[in-house]
Amino acid sequence: MILALLLIPLLAGAAAFAIRGDSLRRGFWLAAAAAHAALTVACWRHAPPPVLGGWLGLDAAGLLVLGAASALFLAATVYGIGFLAREEESRLRLGARRRNESEPVFTGCLLLFLAAMTLTAAARNFGLLWVAVEATTLASAPLVFFHRHARSLEAVWKYLVVCSVGIALALGGNIFLAASAAGGGSPLGFDDLARMGPRLNATWLRAALVFLFVGYGTKMGLAPMHTWLPDAHSESPSMVSALLSGALLNCAFLALWRASRVASAAGQGELAGTLFLVLGAVSLGIAAVFVLGQSDYKRLLAYSSVEHMGILATGAGLGAAGAYGAFFHAVNHSLVKGMLFLSAGNILAAYGTKSVERVRGLARTLPWTGALWAAGLFAVTGAPPFGTFVSEWTILRAAAAGGRWGVLVFFLAALAVIFLGMSRAFLSMLQGPKGGAEKAREPVSAWMPPLVLGAAALALGFGAPGFLDRILREAAGLP
Repeated sequence: MILALLLIPLLAGAAAFAIRGDSLRRGFWLAAAAAHAALTVACWRHAPPPVLGGWLGLDAAGLLVLGAASALFLAATVYGIGFLAREEESRLRLGARRRNESEPVFTGCLLLFLAAMTLTAAARNFGLLWVAVEATTLASAPLVFFHRHARSLEAVWKYLVVCSVGIALALGGNIFLAASAAGGGSPLGFDDLARMGPRLNATWLRAALVFLFVGYGTKMGLAPMHTWLPDAHSESPSMVSALLSGALLNCAFLALWRASRVASAAGQGELAGTLFLVLGAVSLGIAAVFVLGQSDYKRLLAYSSVEHMGILATGAGLGAAGAYGAFFHAVNHSLVKGMLFLSAGNILAAYGTKSVERVRGLARTLPWTGALWAAGLFAVTGAPPFGTFVSEWTILRAAAAGGRWGVLVFFLAALAVIFLGMSRAFLSMLQGPKGGAEKAREPVSAWMPPLVLGAAALALGFGAPGFLDRILREAAGLP
């Protein structure tokens, strides 16, 4: 089953480059996304055994990352098929001079991107994990460059350079990790390293942790290594932004979590926790500063992603109870950010601008999108009754239970500032007379996928269902 999860998007992506007919290619794309989602559900019901000699396997943490990526990809696919059908008309209306990336390349790279994220979730070896994370960069770079204008070129260049530096540092971390395990079993296998535990060389392991946290922290969008993220998220098509924010960042978080589990087994859990907390605090602080007064609503959502990655890191640094909240927040963030980025695509198509100041009367101009945008404000800022409130509250409780009062106060202060900045932008866009897009249409494919994602985030506000709670507890290491 694991091999099928990998092969379906991989083979479909390769085929998409060769299929000439747009309708056939889009149908192929939708079928691959639906098949991948169905297999993922089957894996959640009955975890498949490891394959290829233990190099591939799905534990609880991998299932969470895979489930969020597959669900979001299916929603983005339904949205994206309509987006591609409308894109040429929108491009001509806005007077764009450059042609977009060819649809076969776009569709093929999307499916290869899903295959790379699936490999990241299923990898059971740090070397294979590194290859998978690097593959996500290569597969998604053409997606960032879809619109082929100067800003897209700058964004994809920054994305490739910054993330390549990060992945190079992560490679150094792998080398140090292998050195810490010299002479014992498979030097980069998760299970082998965990079993070796105290026999790992502490000096090499500490060096590996620093390199891995900086390297994969770059891909996760943790500050101050986050500089690629606002540009890539802002300049990508909105469905790609949703996948970058809601799925890709989780993959990097998974890599850091894998490293922290090895560190804990070797008696270096305190160092891993400290690195999580420091990077989490810096990310929350940077996000709070840049959210205030942000004039581009897609960049606003990008800095919100930096904030939420800071929340994940903070939770992971607070022990098992906080890690439960972090993994739950990863699921909630995927749903909410998917809803908001897809809605942002509708706003951009109708108004032809990413400027907060030039979008007014959204609630009247685009009723469905306006309602989703209003709900998204509460969801993304962690207000009840959405799941983000429950996961953030879980992290706060873990901080209080552990006596981390400084962490708790800073966490709350950063969230308060971010709430003010997000509210100012969202409410100004929603209010005012109808204008800027009098003939705007809202096809079902444009509002239904974000509506489903938002409804799921709302449902999680009443607590994790039993099957999800079990997976979350197992991933966090709770009994």
